[in-house]
Amino acid sequence: MQSSMPRATTGALWLQRAIVSIAMSAFAVAASAATDYGNCEVTGDKGSVKLTTVTPGALSVRPVLGVPGWWNGDSLETIKDGFEYCMAANMAYRAGLDRVVLVSRSFQQVLTGQSQGFDIALSEITITDARKKVVNFTEPYFSSDQGVLVKAGTKVDKSNLSSLRYAVERGTTAYDYIMEKIKPAEQPKVFNDPPSMYTALAAGQVDAVIYDTPNVLLRAKNSNGALQVVGRFDTGEKWGGVVNKDSPNLAAFNQLIEGLKKDGTLDRLSAKYLTPELGTDPTKVPVLNP
Repeated sequence: MQSSMPRATTGALWLQRAIVSIAMSAFAVAASAATDYGNCEVTGDKGSVKLTTVTPGALSVRPVLGVPGWWNGDSLETIKDGFEYCMAANMAYRAGLDRVVLVSRSFQQVLTGQSQGFDIALSEITITDARKKVVNFTEPYFSSDQGVLVKAGTKVDKSNLSSLRYAVERGTTAYDYIMEKIKPAEQPKVFNDPPSMYTALAAGQVDAVIYDTPNVLLRAKNSNGALQVVGRFDTGEKWGGVVNKDSPNLAAFNQLIEGLKKDGTLDRLSAKYLTPELGTDPTKVPVLNP
């Protein structure tokens, strides 16, 4: 049976429905993008800080893969929470941005100050004077210091610090700190990477591995009780976000980080993501004074 409705009217109705359907789909996509902060709870005043970003409506961030607690996930696509991810999500929200975009860049690329396509690197990067010559650092958002990792049961206190055999990673500040402050009887052994230090500790070639406190906490937690972090050296090392020298956003990022500190957001993120993953809050590890 043919419709009694004129063909032109039928065509107009079909076109109208198609337009409505397309509009609804576009709205759904936009709504989804507008709330894409991963699994993070975002707080504060949305749009209270102004950022100029490389991708309109988004905060593009250089993360670090393979560091549970900080960035939870195995790839850029699967990371949806963690201390630094949710820190970025809260920064994006307070800057009135719709989402966080993760961008892959090597550590070396970031520290050249020439890499493009991201707004900030939140990558556990220690602030140093040498690096400040090439890139700009935000205000610190985390105090790392150097944790002391030993075999379980090893006695470590002020009385025997100078007699321990230490392992440090090449290029870090740990070597100078130990030589200047601890003044060990035996010169620290220098290794090219953390796995080599851990192997030396397991083999009894050294008594203690000195490395970023969060990293040695994670190593101890995953050792089935074989290793423990007995303390940390207060080296004054702090992590900051990295932006290129020509970034217009340094002051705004500093404002955002100060806000996250003052209202307790960073403390809450540490309690939620770092303490369970690392076994304890890194800032609560006792300080060993030489």
